[in-house]
Amino acid sequence: MTEWFVVGGAVRDLLLGRPVHDVDISFSGGEESFLQRFPKARNTGRSPDIWLVGPDEFTPLEGDVASDMLSRDLTLNAVAFDAEGRFFSHPAFLKDVREKTLRVASPSSFEADPLRLFRTARFAAFLPEWTVEPETLLAMRHFASSRRGAVAALSAERVGREMLRALEAPAPSRFFSILRETDCLSPWFEELSPASHIPAGPSPWHDNSVLDHTLEVMDRCAGHPLAVWMALCHDLGKIRTDAAILPHHYGHELKGTELVKSLGARLRVPSRHVRAAVTATVLHMKGGMYGSLRAGTRRDMLLKLHEARIFHDFWVLAGADGGWNWEPIASRDLAAIRAVRLPEEWRNRGAESGKRLRMLQCEVMSRLPRLEPERAKNAPPLPTPPEE
Repeated sequence: MTEWFVVGGAVRDLLLGRPVHDVDISFSGGEESFLQRFPKARNTGRSPDIWLVGPDEFTPLEGDVASDMLSRDLTLNAVAFDAEGRFFSHPAFLKDVREKTLRVASPSSFEADPLRLFRTARFAAFLPEWTVEPETLLAMRHFASSRRGAVAALSAERVGREMLRALEAPAPSRFFSILRETDCLSPWFEELSPASHIPAGPSPWHDNSVLDHTLEVMDRCAGHPLAVWMALCHDLGKIRTDAAILPHHYGHELKGTELVKSLGARLRVPSRHVRAAVTATVLHMKGGMYGSLRAGTRRDMLLKLHEARIFHDFWVLAGADGGWNWEPIASRDLAAIRAVRLPEEWRNRGAESGKRLRMLQCEVMSRLPRLEPERAKNAPPLPTPPEE
């Protein structure tokens, strides 16, 4: 006989008072019994088995419900209700929830699925007030060092998906700080390992490593996932700096573009993310000094950001990186140059028309009042604009 259980995240979020999104349903009694009930169910071919009945997903329990709880990734997720409302959980579930502890459900958790290294780090990012249990950290470090091949063999899409979800967390830096603490950055985030040992820049602007600075900027961008991703990438070029010129990083913006593309390709992130990060990497230094740029430089930069559809996210990053909120004046400048119209006599002249339009736009910008740097330092952030 088939028995039905609501398991994992939906039950966890319900008990924690968090919004419930996806509802995962598991069943006991074997797949043959399940198929008698749903003869048109389709197996997705994924591991573990996931059966589709219309839009709904069903997974078989691993053994009985008690055994299934022990087979899950974290005790926090090892919880279920059956169809009669009876409650089941990992033996440590209630204690760990009460003490806000993230703990693997069993000693073989990472062996069962190495992706759980990254899932543990993601939950740490979403629950910054929770502590990752020391034995779990030790198990992560041991698995990463002894089973490098298994970690490297993970699906790029799965690892990339965990990272993208972590970028949505209230403390996205924790995803990477937990991976750093447990030696799990390589091979998927190999660019970040050397970043721990390179100074972010000269005093008084920086007093920490490239990686520590990157993580701080990411957390300042929290709530804007695309800006968090751009923050992760913006200083990657600093790992290519010649040691002889440290702590300076001349030209790191252009050095970082290939590293951004390599990281994006390795993790199979959406192409829009790669393009956004490349643009932000090249322009982020200009974003910090926007008020001192020439009109032509500002004009070209604003149109690139607008065309890339990252205008607001870029200024979130620039403010998080340098502490200056130039978005209000940048928005004003963008509106001004987009309002410029080429006189009829200058239209349809090819490159000459483009040069003339640029000149007129620069003239308009040069006549606008300049925002004093101190006002930019203290300007309140703008609300996120609606998608165009």
